[in-house]
Amino acid sequence: MARCDTPGTGPDGPVRRVVVLGASGFIGRQVSAAVRAAGGEPLLVARRPLADATSRCIPLDLIGGGPDALSRLLDTERPAAVVNAAGAVWSRTQETMQQANHTLVETALAAIAAASWRPRLVHLGSVFEYAPPPPGTPLDERAPTRPTTPYGRSKLEGTQAVLAASEAGRADAVVLRLSNVIGAGTSPSSLLGQVAAQLRAAEAGQEAVVRVSPLRASRDFVDVRDTADAVLAAAALPVGGRVINIGRGEAVPVRAMVDRLIEASGRPTRIVEGAGAGVRTNTGLDWMQVATGTARRLLGWSARHSLDSSARELWRATATQTSPPASPSPAQH
Repeated sequence: MARCDTPGTGPDGPVRRVVVLGASGFIGRQVSAAVRAAGGEPLLVARRPLADATSRCIPLDLIGGGPDALSRLLDTERPAAVVNAAGAVWSRTQETMQQANHTLVETALAAIAAASWRPRLVHLGSVFEYAPPPPGTPLDERAPTRPTTPYGRSKLEGTQAVLAASEAGRADAVVLRLSNVIGAGTSPSSLLGQVAAQLRAAEAGQEAVVRVSPLRASRDFVDVRDTADAVLAAAALPVGGRVINIGRGEAVPVRAMVDRLIEASGRPTRIVEGAGAGVRTNTGLDWMQVATGTARRLLGWSARHSLDSSARELWRATATQTSPPASPSPAQH
């Protein structure tokens, strides 16, 4: 496993060892890779062992197993940070979302409170915790939290638990509310994941037919590599007790992202839009743009990767992707 004495990204000192919850998922894998790239040591926590793990993996069931095992791990390993990249996306059942997005968070908080070693907790929330904004109004951290979907409500309950623990002194924690995260490893159940699957399914040299529900929404997309950079900054900098929105800061038509993915594939394609024609990401937000001033001010962070690059990485990764990640990420829409 990777190990170095001088990784890190902040004035509080280097982030040497990081426990990544949900390490088998889309964002968890990228966070783990970013920790290794920075010279740190990720400890991968997932429900099942990872066959392709390049770092130490600790199988833990945080929903069914309680907090004791994680608390012992924290005291033994003394990590600088715990990143909660676990969670269930909008396409899962309400019970699954409640357990993964709230119950698991409460278990992690109980483990941190019981441990003698106190790491920074970086909790990955979602901008879908907010009330739908009027078109043209960027979402900042002062926006009201009135989610309109079961996914958003379950994510908000997890965030509220983290903020309450931080305020009570039971955890040193920061919440990153992520916009629509895309890139290599994007969930096959998401809109872009399903478009990629339809493109891959086309016979060589034949026109691909991509069937989708009407592409009317505009969303704020952010590359998973940029997201991981924000996580590392939040793990190292003195931003405990804060909510910080993470996005590119622009509303991009979903149709434009589908077009980018088609261009990355290089395949002749016909898009068929219609009710029931394909996946529908019913998130309650048809227009969304994230205000990024807080992330720039507190984390020194802004998105660096272009959406064209994100689309290319997404397409490249689908060549070997055969099944959804075992632990879905917080924001794959």
